[in-house]
Amino acid sequence: MKIALINENSQAAKNSIIEAALKKVVEPMGHTVINYGMYSAEDQEQLTYVQNGILAAVLLNSKAVDYVITGCGTGEGAMLALNSFPGVICGHVEDALDAYTFAQINDGNAIAIPFAKGFGWGGDLNLEYIFEKLFCEESGQGYPRERAVPEKRNKKILDEVKLVTYQDINYILENLDQDLVKGALAGKHFSEYFFRDCQDAKLAETVKKILA
Repeated sequence: MKIALINENSQAAKNSIIEAALKKVVEPMGHTVINYGMYSAEDQEQLTYVQNGILAAVLLNSKAVDYVITGCGTGEGAMLALNSFPGVICGHVEDALDAYTFAQINDGNAIAIPFAKGFGWGGDLNLEYIFEKLFCEESGQGYPRERAVPEKRNKKILDEVKLVTYQDINYILENLDQDLVKGALAGKHFSEYFFRDCQDAKLAETVKKILA
């Protein structure tokens, strides 16, 4: 699994802490972490939590990555931004129990963590516990297990609803404010990582036109 890490500007200073915790947990599981930044608060390429949503949607819909780890001060803004787009199901995760139940019940492909709220002594350990429970088992098995059948049915219904209620991602990218989109895709390593891993030719062409 390819797991992307995305930080917006208010919590960019924690990028290296989050990346270290994520790699420590998931790399022994055989997963790959791809850090899309922001890498520090001083980065020239600044991301808002709204742009986190745009970037996450591009990465997930193109299958350049399989999962996105993101957040903001409270995690709420990033969660709302990611869930504004098709092909993204993002949970708000504060602790290991949130992580496990979201993975098993909701079977999403992104989480938003509050990187400022309650992030004090032991914050790095809490991140490790979150990542351990998020990826410790195959996602979508249900919890408790006797609820697995209705939970899987509800997840399928949600996926079908989103197919109807959301526009095509290419249309969205072309009709959003272009400066906003370009800013979301302006990261130092975006083009290097995205075009290497993208599996959707049409979306790759849309991104090329936007960046041109």
